[in-house]
Amino acid sequence: MQADVLIRPLVLADSAECRVWDAYVLAHPGGTFFHRAGWARVVERVWGHRCHLLGAWHGRRLVGVLPLGEIDSLLFGHAVTSMPFAVYGGVLADDEAVARALESVGDRWARDQGASHLELRHLGPRRHPDWALQDLYVTFRKPLAEDNEANLLAIPRKQRAMVRKGIAHELRAEVDVDARRFFALFADNVHRHGTPAMPLAWFQALLDEFGTDAEVLTVVNPGGQPVSSVLSFYFRDEVLPYYAGDDLTARDLAANDFKYWALMQHAVQRGARLFDYGRSKVGTGPYAFKKNWGFTPTPLAYEFRLFGNAELPQHNPNNPKYKLMIEAWRRLPLAVANRLGPPIVRNLG
Repeated sequence: MQADVLIRPLVLADSAECRVWDAYVLAHPGGTFFHRAGWARVVERVWGHRCHLLGAWHGRRLVGVLPLGEIDSLLFGHAVTSMPFAVYGGVLADDEAVARALESVGDRWARDQGASHLELRHLGPRRHPDWALQDLYVTFRKPLAEDNEANLLAIPRKQRAMVRKGIAHELRAEVDVDARRFFALFADNVHRHGTPAMPLAWFQALLDEFGTDAEVLTVVNPGGQPVSSVLSFYFRDEVLPYYAGDDLTARDLAANDFKYWALMQHAVQRGARLFDYGRSKVGTGPYAFKKNWGFTPTPLAYEFRLFGNAELPQHNPNNPKYKLMIEAWRRLPLAVANRLGPPIVRNLG
């Protein structure tokens, strides 16, 4: 790293500087949607978590970025993560020396805040063999052809039959102008699984912040009733279905299967050439569902720099200590769960 490289936090209120940041993320091979400055803006605005986006500057030229967010919770501890509520993150830099310098400054900032650990959520391979590793998660990414028929034939036969079942039920997909129909399906879905829902304000803020790069696609039955919905992100030539929800009739209609096929077609029309099915825990239902689509799992390297006597956090539904909480949450009335959920989700990140 050159001696005249300056590392300092991004000023989120400075629109010109944010444009430089986003241009760097867009051009960097390791860049992801979650590295964008807008993600930090929405995290701060909706959840109130402080974000600290470190940029390495060589004169007026940006040569590296490391976006960080702090979550300080009585329930789940004090953490600094790249990035909260994101599945990918970590450092992007022109060279390894700049990357190490950014991580060193990030490490120091996390310690200064009193965090128990610094977590980097890499899409690529792990960077620090001496850091603690959480290997719960994989991601599923696969190229899309320009031809819809080729994409349909690329789906394994049994899964393709489910897509055709949804087509036979005369389902159709619509692009929504806001997050309301999506939220109703999402909140009901996660409640049935025993987990708290994020608030409508979070999803609407994402749509408002990212414009056409964030979009809701909702599947309706022949009567026009919404049965399945997905909120997706677009980045370069990639589409990432990130949040999804279904009602109880979706299974019999194969609406969930139809939804992702409809999204593939829509994304191809928008110019997407890579479908990112997103993160799943190994051995879960979503993991098996994505494999059934012909996607190959790729392990995600979530690395933790633990400070002091801190232990590797396990804030996920597979943790046995949450089993009773999940069962209790399922029994709450949906309206009550929707009111109580956001303060809990806020601290998970």
